[in-house]
Amino acid sequence: MSSGSGLDRGNIESIVRQIIEQSLGGGVASPPATPNLVVSISARHVHLTQEHVEILFGEGRTLTPHKDLYQDGFYAAEETVMVVGPRRRMLPNVRILGPVRNFSQVELAFTDAISLGIDAPVRHSGKIEGTPGCVLVGPAGVVELRQGVIRAARHVHMNFDDAAHYGVSNGDFMKLKIKSPECSVTFEDLLVRADAASKLEVHLDTDEGNACFLDAAESIELVRQHDGCACGG
Repeated sequence: MSSGSGLDRGNIESIVRQIIEQSLGGGVASPPATPNLVVSISARHVHLTQEHVEILFGEGRTLTPHKDLYQDGFYAAEETVMVVGPRRRMLPNVRILGPVRNFSQVELAFTDAISLGIDAPVRHSGKIEGTPGCVLVGPAGVVELRQGVIRAARHVHMNFDDAAHYGVSNGDFMKLKIKSPECSVTFEDLLVRADAASKLEVHLDTDEGNACFLDAAESIELVRQHDGCACGG
């Protein structure tokens, strides 16, 4: 028997669904998508000031973009330099990354530092106070850095939405779990570098990438690290 209002069961259910959807802001929200995680191996490289670019490559010279990096606005330049350490140990053709910065910095893996004879500390980018220096040789000149040679501390770039997804904030630390054939590794103490525009990307150096056999990784998981870390300066 139908009700006095003339509404059958199907109409009532439809109205109820509309009321629920409106109360939820237009519908039941889908679960947030898992961010697209990229893990990159960062080979040895150099960052330069504009002043040092001109000393090394000539007055008025600027860096020439060669290949865009994953993060928007950053690139590998065509220009390279020779990095010279104590007792004239050297690494030829070390790539410069652009754009220019307000300080010059050389980022090496541990094996690179050993090869050069430099006791390079693990530091986060820009934390160069008290670090060793080196000599840079370009086609037009030479620059002696009194400090700025580091082993770059592992870190993860992300935007604020990614940070909210993982429950972290800029300056927190995370773990990266990599499962690879016969050499699975968990890297701890990845500094979170969160801002409005960065893409989700972990940076490891060549030693770390080789240690975990990254190219053959079967699974990669980024998780929050609950205990803080003051490593890397």
